[in-house]
Amino acid sequence: MLAITLLPALRATMHQSGQINSLRERIARQRDTVASLQQERRSWEDPAYVEQQARERLKFVRVGERSYTVIDGDAGPDLTGGAQIAVPAAASAAHIPWYGQLWQSVVVADTAGNAASGSSPSVPTAP
Repeated sequence: MLAITLLPALRATMHQSGQINSLRERIARQRDTVASLQQERRSWEDPAYVEQQARERLKFVRVGERSYTVIDGDAGPDLTGGAQIAVPAAASAAHIPWYGQLWQSVVVADTAGNAASGSSPSVPTAP
């Protein structure tokens, strides 16, 4: 009889204990977040940090300075050695179904790869 009486109270206590632990973990995570946001706020109060961020993010410069921006630092291979870009056939795209257009783009891409490597193009047939 005592077990039947204490079992619901024990179950409620265990459930509440689990909730308390999860809330403590949540509070600890929120405290870490608050600390990092306060550190970031302190960084933004420093004029040197603000100037650095304006230079990096907004590309601001001081009077008399010149700013250079590299658009494509990792340029691809130079294709000026006589290689030409393949063009699709002059078929009307309105009369070809979408899967035919897709296959034609694969053929054109394969032709462009063969033309760049110097091998003879082989035109695959549609599946």
